[in-house]
Amino acid sequence: MNDANLHRWFQEAVLPNEAMLVRFIRRNWPNSDDVVDIRQDVYEHALIGAQRAIPVTPRAYLLTIARNILLNRARRAKIVSFDLVADLEELDYLAEGYDAENTLVARDQLRRAEAGLDLLPPRCREVVRLRKLEGMSTREVAAHLGVGHHTVERQLTLGMRALVDFMLGGEGRIVRKTATVPPRQEAGHE
Repeated sequence: MNDANLHRWFQEAVLPNEAMLVRFIRRNWPNSDDVVDIRQDVYEHALIGAQRAIPVTPRAYLLTIARNILLNRARRAKIVSFDLVADLEELDYLAEGYDAENTLVARDQLRRAEAGLDLLPPRCREVVRLRKLEGMSTREVAAHLGVGHHTVERQLTLGMRALVDFMLGGEGRIVRKTATVPPRQEAGHE
């Protein structure tokens, strides 16, 4: 991801959650002097992670990062309340997404994945379905479809690339790489 897109994502998705993030940190950390530092650590981790892939649910992403940072700080502290660590460890509901927004986003992602699967060619769709949804091995899929395991691996690779492209907002088309063949030399023309 380029810097302009990362900056835009930070401005549009992260900063609007700042007040919520600060409230969460204050509510779960005993020393209010550390709030600004912890918030900055959360922002740093969020930006590093977003360089690899933009999170679909920024709010849950930020809260999960904050929880992990608070846990790490509590474990490293020389004197720390056992209750504080226990309370922080109970915040697992954040990682799983506990609110209606996350539920709606998850349903939307499922619908989008189904739509992406429907765009795949029939054999490719069947390979992805059998391997990823049914949990069959490559050999089992090959035997079931009557094809070689290399065909299954290739179809799975093409299908998953197209599906990921579709989930990230692309068209979800299968892109087959063609071998580059050097131009033929005519006899006597070297």
